[in-house]
Amino acid sequence: MTQLAHDRLPCGVEYGVVSLPHRRVVSFQIMVLAGAATEPEDRLGLAHVLGDTLDKGTELRSGRELSDAFDAIGASTGTGTGREAVTLLCTVLPEHFQRAIELHAEMLCRPTFPEDAVQVNVELARQELKALEDDAHSFMDKLISPLAFGPLLGRHPLGERETLDALSRDDLVAHWRSCFCAERMLVAVAGPVQPSQVANALEKHFSAFGESGQSQGRMPLEAAFTPGTKHHAKQLEQQHIGICWPGVGYTHEDYPVQRVTLGILAGGMSGRLFTEVREKQGLVYWVDAWHSTPRGCGMLFMGASSTPDNCAKTYETMLREVDRLAKDDIDPEELERAITGIVASNETRGDLTRSRCNEMANDLFQFGHPVPIEEKLAKVQAVTVKDVQDYLMKYPRDSLCVVTLGPKEFARP
Repeated sequence: MTQLAHDRLPCGVEYGVVSLPHRRVVSFQIMVLAGAATEPEDRLGLAHVLGDTLDKGTELRSGRELSDAFDAIGASTGTGTGREAVTLLCTVLPEHFQRAIELHAEMLCRPTFPEDAVQVNVELARQELKALEDDAHSFMDKLISPLAFGPLLGRHPLGERETLDALSRDDLVAHWRSCFCAERMLVAVAGPVQPSQVANALEKHFSAFGESGQSQGRMPLEAAFTPGTKHHAKQLEQQHIGICWPGVGYTHEDYPVQRVTLGILAGGMSGRLFTEVREKQGLVYWVDAWHSTPRGCGMLFMGASSTPDNCAKTYETMLREVDRLAKDDIDPEELERAITGIVASNETRGDLTRSRCNEMANDLFQFGHPVPIEEKLAKVQAVTVKDVQDYLMKYPRDSLCVVTLGPKEFARP
């Protein structure tokens, strides 16, 4: 059984540690619960720009000096912004773990947000947003998310052109002061470190970070699903279609069944959607199914790219394949293949040190405590054909959100 540790420090930071004594590197994630959903409505994109500007200068170092300090310890770092959190990632040799935490604390607690860096990152966000429109899959995600999750959880981290144009350095400073603090921090660590080392480093460097009482961002936000059909006209050779309906969240007892169901539908080239929609009927260039699970909720998605004339048939065929699973049309070998794929993925890609760190971060974010990976996989391995059928009957597709992107208006059959 994996050795896990979890606690909340006097300073307010919550942390979890996966002890992996024989690994050669340490990976950690610092999540600050101050993502896109916390932005003012007229400043969308603010959290993304703030996250990208944290490392551009502190009270002690310029951006160049900070970069040199990370390079001196061979640290691999990154920053990402999502619906609910700004996340800082780092992988480093064990002997430099304390120094890496110290440098991240400097970025988070003492940023200066240089004016020129702010303007550069705003312009980069504008360019990313523009490039998004040329990436059909990503653009579809931006179009369907507000309908799937509502006006807060459905926000895209890059915001909108008009809100990016309104951003200023003062906005970043105000958001940092109101939302960035130790009480909104979740820290996950994996590798050859002791929990006491982690606790001491975090308490030392974050003990005075932010004001008390800033922890309201720890509460999950409610999703607001909006069924219906929406078309976004765009001159493309292909027509892209996205379908969404409510499922379950990461902590729900039916979540393992949801994972296996998606594995049957979209588990590689043997998945139902690939074999039935693409290989047998040749309706699509690309087809897939997935889920998205902010805290406290979950949505299932299917997506495909087809020709405008085949869009309606593609829509019907994808939903038919889901309905077939609910009507006693699952081969036991198909179920076993989906389960094996989930387990094998964990044993290969999922066993990397940074992946174990990400698993811990997700546990803290979703459950509020670590859950042994063996326990999660045991629940997946226990899923039966009847479980999948019961799940699909319990969560029917009678309320759908459908979005299309392309040259032809889509009328749902």
